[in-house]
Amino acid sequence: MTDPKMKALEKSYEKSQKKKKEPKKANYYDQQPKLVGNQKSAWREQLSKGLGTFVIIAAGIAFYFLFYRLGQIFQGLGKALSALKPVLYGIAIGYLLTPFVNFYDKYIVKFLKKQFHFKRPNMVSRIISIILALLLLIGVVLLAINLLIPQLIENIQNAVYTVPSQIRMLARKLSEAAGDSRYKALLSELMEEGSTNLREWLTGTLLPKTNELMGQATASVITVVKELFYILIGLIVSIYLLYNKEVYAAQAKKATYALFSTSRATTYIHIGRKANDVFSGFILGKVVDSVIIGILCFIGLSVISIWYPIPFIPMISVIVGVTNIIPFFGPYLGAIPCTLLIALSSPPKALVFLIFILILQQIDGNIIGPKILGNSTGLSSFWVIFAILLFGGLFGFVGMILGVPTFAVIYYLVEMTINQKLESKGLPVGSVYYDPDSYVDEKGQYVPGDPDVPRDGSSTPSGADDQKEKPDALVEQMLEEEPDDSVSDTKKERNP
Repeated sequence: MTDPKMKALEKSYEKSQKKKKEPKKANYYDQQPKLVGNQKSAWREQLSKGLGTFVIIAAGIAFYFLFYRLGQIFQGLGKALSALKPVLYGIAIGYLLTPFVNFYDKYIVKFLKKQFHFKRPNMVSRIISIILALLLLIGVVLLAINLLIPQLIENIQNAVYTVPSQIRMLARKLSEAAGDSRYKALLSELMEEGSTNLREWLTGTLLPKTNELMGQATASVITVVKELFYILIGLIVSIYLLYNKEVYAAQAKKATYALFSTSRATTYIHIGRKANDVFSGFILGKVVDSVIIGILCFIGLSVISIWYPIPFIPMISVIVGVTNIIPFFGPYLGAIPCTLLIALSSPPKALVFLIFILILQQIDGNIIGPKILGNSTGLSSFWVIFAILLFGGLFGFVGMILGVPTFAVIYYLVEMTINQKLESKGLPVGSVYYDPDSYVDEKGQYVPGDPDVPRDGSSTPSGADDQKEKPDALVEQMLEEEPDDSVSDTKKERNP
């Protein structure tokens, strides 16, 4: 090999070694940039001058088109909600089962740590807790169906058997009355008019709508099957939500602090926690209260049946317990159909049942309910009735159940806003201070009508109704709370 060739090989070898030693130059765009905002520039300042007018005009045009297409918008929202029904069912089921999962999780984790040496005891405990909570839900539903369906079938059979005898008894009494000359003409006229109306109803209303009724019945069956399928998918969704509920809550909190200022984010988190406390306390309390009322109704009617038999006790107990979930009107909505049902068998027994239900509801309203629910909503009786009528009229049965806690959260927000504005003006926040004789002078000073109340409202007179913890103090307490060890361990296991 000649010298020029050797030199060329040496140079190429040296170049290859240099390329290996030299690190690869990083591209500027390989590094993750930081999102930078609010940087003013000349063109942006010029553009912003006419941007306000453009936004106003565009908003007016958009409002015009939205106003004349509200039907299409609501139709689209309805389709979206219908598609998301399984997810909504899953959220509802998961929210209802969360207290039970937390309860099981609390004791199962301790048991696993003492008795076994799992690498991830929190994960195993969460799986077992979810299974137990789902078994509890399924067991309660199956028990209610087992008590309700057989009684309903028996009631229909009794009606089929007793209606002919009742018709024969009515016909015999009518024939006896027809023998009297005073009622003969009247009864013949009533019978002729009744038969004419029945014939017109059969030929003019029932027969032409037979196909329509069959179609409606088929559609109803399809709807029921579809809803059951959605609920089944919702159970699966609830399992994922319950397993990672701390992770989803942490992600929501992180997004809130990222999208809003610190003060606004803290306020929103406080409102969310308050809403969770109101909804969970109210719903769980009403469920427990309704179960107790259903059991007491079954026991009470069974005891009464020893001396005075009451029919359909299991079915009546289930109806009374389920309708008791609706605040205020629920006991009456459950008592009315049950009373009519018993009256078909024996009117005196229906009267006995009605008296028993009134006594049971007095016990529930004055003893059991306050012990379980306490003051979970903070609403007076008037606002409870107002919320039930408003949300029940807008959203039906679901609105009657969820209307009270929803209105309680709205009431809390309004009260918090009013109290903070009064505090900023140096005025007392208790409603008891604003009696007919008190006033605020031109300097903005509070002047009490009661001489025992100080001018600055620093002390609360006897009977004050607003001795509540301030929202600001609640926010500070929320920020100072340390995370629970079990929750943090669970998060670490699921987010290694």
